[in-house]
Amino acid sequence: MKTNTFATVLWFMLLLLTLSSCYDKVEITRTYTVVEPVYMSTQEIRSSVGIVQPEPLKAPGKIYMLGNFLFINEPGEGVHVIDNSNPELPKNISFIKIPGNYDIAGMGNLLYADSYMDLVILDISNLEQVQVVYRNENIFQQILDGWTFDPDNGVIIDWVEVQKIEVSEGEVQNMGFPTFFNMAGNRMAVMDMAMVPQMAAPQPQVGIGGSMARFTISQNHLYTIDQNSLYTFDLSDPQNPPQFPTINVGWGIETIFPYKDMLFIGAQNGMHIYSIQNPSNPEKLSMYQHVLSCDPVVVQDTIAYVTLRGGTECRGFTNQLDIINIKDPSRPRLLVSHPMIHPHGLGIDGKTLFICEGEHGLKVFDASDIFRINANLKQHFRGFNAFDVIPYQGHLMLIGLDGLYQYTYTEGEELTLLSKLAIEKP
Repeated sequence: MKTNTFATVLWFMLLLLTLSSCYDKVEITRTYTVVEPVYMSTQEIRSSVGIVQPEPLKAPGKIYMLGNFLFINEPGEGVHVIDNSNPELPKNISFIKIPGNYDIAGMGNLLYADSYMDLVILDISNLEQVQVVYRNENIFQQILDGWTFDPDNGVIIDWVEVQKIEVSEGEVQNMGFPTFFNMAGNRMAVMDMAMVPQMAAPQPQVGIGGSMARFTISQNHLYTIDQNSLYTFDLSDPQNPPQFPTINVGWGIETIFPYKDMLFIGAQNGMHIYSIQNPSNPEKLSMYQHVLSCDPVVVQDTIAYVTLRGGTECRGFTNQLDIINIKDPSRPRLLVSHPMIHPHGLGIDGKTLFICEGEHGLKVFDASDIFRINANLKQHFRGFNAFDVIPYQGHLMLIGLDGLYQYTYTEGEELTLLSKLAIEKP
């Protein structure tokens, strides 16, 4: 009886050993989706600048006025040239193709523009034959150091979804009955973190930008910013401007506005004030700190007007207008704050204050009493998306998602619409 029991146990152990060592070879297929970069080589970037036929406004960005012309940036693609000699009938006359362009400034017959990591200088004396007269390569360090640039492949200009299939050989233990398995694909998401001032009276042949500008010209110098740095170029030789040492301003830098011998730099955590009494060597005077938000700034006399906007790209939740005393620029002092809906760019001309409220349109205030601005709303234009404005000698130019709007105004009177150059909807 014991012998039979031992034999049974031995037989069962041998059976388990046989089963545990029995495997089938199988192919395992795994399907998944990744997001891969699309590159444009530096050679292609640098050879693509040029004038082409006029293109319709699609997603307009920054706006710049130089003489009788308006230059409207199409973010990442180039600049629309608008003949604005008659503001009641603006003409879209050409498009300057500039890969990686987001900002512009102009003086005389020259236009200064970013093209990804390069500073490009264009001769616009003949708008039918715009030419590159100088290219300062690898200037903007943020692009060079950022994830958007690969020294071997160039600049990332887009992301595309690509389906991947991997086939590998594996082993599945054969237990004497069917085996079922399923491998779910993994999806990897990559977010494209692409990088998106009504000025004092301009010097001769110097253009005027909006409050969202990152390029500006003052004291015969070109000043540009990225998210961390201030770049300075001497325009004494405007076609080949020498560059001075780059200044680290901080983080979250967004806009730059010149006024007299100062630069006002908007950041997500405050407003930096720099003296340019020595224009080749900007010197920091102070910083006015505020809650996290986007904050374009314009200045008139001893008052700085700063709009604070919350949202995903701006981090915070505050939507308001801050009015700051800068009589002593080394000690800026908050005078009053006024609640807003979702303010973007702004402009000030005398006693009239213009504030873009994004999808809520344009507001026009009587700013003669800075403590009662919200109580002195003169007009509210709704029904379009307003991004930034340039007020100049009774002429308001407004850019938004809907296109270019132009108004005429006199102090104390209401705005009158002159024209609209609409975007082309798909």
